[in-house]
Amino acid sequence: MNHRAQIRFLPDGNRLHMQDGPIDLIVEAFGAVSEVKAAFRAAAMRFVEVLDELCGELAFLRRSASNGSRLPSGVVARRMFAAVQPYAPMTFITPMAAVAGAVAEEILAVMTSNANLSRAYVNDGGDIALHLSAGERFVVGMVERPDRTSLSGTTLFGTTTIDFSDSIRGIATSGWRGRSFSFGIADAVTVLADTAAMADAAATVIANAVDLQGHPNILRTPACELETDSDLGTRLVTCSVGELTADDVSRALGNGVEVAKSLRDLKLIRAAALDLQGTIQVVGGDCFSRLADNPVADRSAVHA
Repeated sequence: MNHRAQIRFLPDGNRLHMQDGPIDLIVEAFGAVSEVKAAFRAAAMRFVEVLDELCGELAFLRRSASNGSRLPSGVVARRMFAAVQPYAPMTFITPMAAVAGAVAEEILAVMTSNANLSRAYVNDGGDIALHLSAGERFVVGMVERPDRTSLSGTTLFGTTTIDFSDSIRGIATSGWRGRSFSFGIADAVTVLADTAAMADAAATVIANAVDLQGHPNILRTPACELETDSDLGTRLVTCSVGELTADDVSRALGNGVEVAKSLRDLKLIRAAALDLQGTIQVVGGDCFSRLADNPVADRSAVHA
């Protein structure tokens, strides 16, 4: 039995906080009281199993995903593998690039299969899986600095509304300031996609592309020197980004925008917002229609 996991309600009494090792979830559900209770009960029962399942296949999940790789056995691991598979022919990527989104999806799936909910979300460190029934919507706030986990210490640079009629059910944010390593220099890349695992993988790839190779104000170090068992091994990851000129920012963001557009054309994402030192570029403007003009004061939204 897993005695590590910590599961408790947050002070508002509405959101469930579940933490086990590196997995840290905020869960909220809407519907009849009995249905919400059933959803939370199912989420808690499944949650205590997830980390051990992933650890059982960790060596495989930390290896480069290639078209010739065998399939993992676990449900979450398979979601991870499927999400990164489209990128394997074009870049180095491991299934770990989609772990947060895949975990969020799994917990949401058991909630909705065990309860009748109008809305629900599972937020795994900014990578979010959404459930919406007919007529429902979520307002999502975009966080400017993913390394500042408290909303009192960061700013929201805009919102987007996700409706039941949209195909979007996953949101993810990546960047060098986040909790995972990045090859690029984006402060934050927020992606909207059909699933949370897809959004997670794509955000990683786009954030890696926001870059200026060889720039003297960018410090990099081998990932293994920062985390001995990192799936990135000796590959250089970004440690700090100094002051950049407006031209530097434009070129770096341009690299990321090009990749984001190609992923949108392939329907791997629906939209992306790229932020570097206060400059924001948007791909898929219809989804992010509120981003540029309406900074958010209402902090009751789901946050990515």
